[in-house]
Amino acid sequence: MPRKPYPTDVSDEEWSFAGPYLMLMEEAAPQRRHDRREVFNALRWLVRAGAPWRLLPNDFPPWEAVYQQSRRWVEAGCFEAMVSDLRSIIRVAQGRQGQPSAIVLDGRTLQSSCESGPRAGYDGYKRRRGSKVHMAVDTLGHLLALHVTPADEQERAQVERLCAAAQQATGHTVEMAWADQGYTGEKAREAAQEHDIALQIVKLPEAKKGFVLLPKRWVVERSFGWLARFRRLSRDYERLPEVLSGLHFLVFAVLMLPQAARLLASASSS
Repeated sequence: MPRKPYPTDVSDEEWSFAGPYLMLMEEAAPQRRHDRREVFNALRWLVRAGAPWRLLPNDFPPWEAVYQQSRRWVEAGCFEAMVSDLRSIIRVAQGRQGQPSAIVLDGRTLQSSCESGPRAGYDGYKRRRGSKVHMAVDTLGHLLALHVTPADEQERAQVERLCAAAQQATGHTVEMAWADQGYTGEKAREAAQEHDIALQIVKLPEAKKGFVLLPKRWVVERSFGWLARFRRLSRDYERLPEVLSGLHFLVFAVLMLPQAARLLASASSS
């Protein structure tokens, strides 16, 4: 008997796009015991609801199977590949180049939990102990590259790694990167230049009063707001930083799939 659908379930149109990226073995392989789509639905439910792995509803596949399969997908880069293609589809549909020439850099600090505590660091600026997720997004706010460190790691020290990953993800099309004053410094600028990227710091006005919407920089803040809708990413609940990274790419895939599915459906019908 089919289970009652959840609001987080992937639609038929979305699955027609996402399914091939999650095919790590033949559909009829003898070791396959659970439906891929149901495992993907369970993972989507988990990141949205924020529940522990062991509290997955019983009408999904067993949590052990969902966790093991999600680790395989993360290690194989399935979600990264999906996000890369989704990003290109959405950009082209908006009349832009498939790969961006400009990116925005920033980091968000996630409060540690019992699981992530041993690798946590203290962020003195945010007054929070946990992990820092360093992100590079395009000018539409879609994820390009991501790196997880303890929260006491400086943002400017991650410029080289983020720029290298962004160039690899785009095929070396990035020419400009915008960032806040946490990325100020000669070393950060030189690290970006090593990858043919000009780092530009967007500064706060001297007469700041209350919230100020900074040009270019607001894009990544909006991306952080998108992530805040997924409770699994409200804190660092993961024992391994690579799982936390993989869940970020999964969430961006979940966010982008509906728009890409509509674009592909309209293109096929025209």
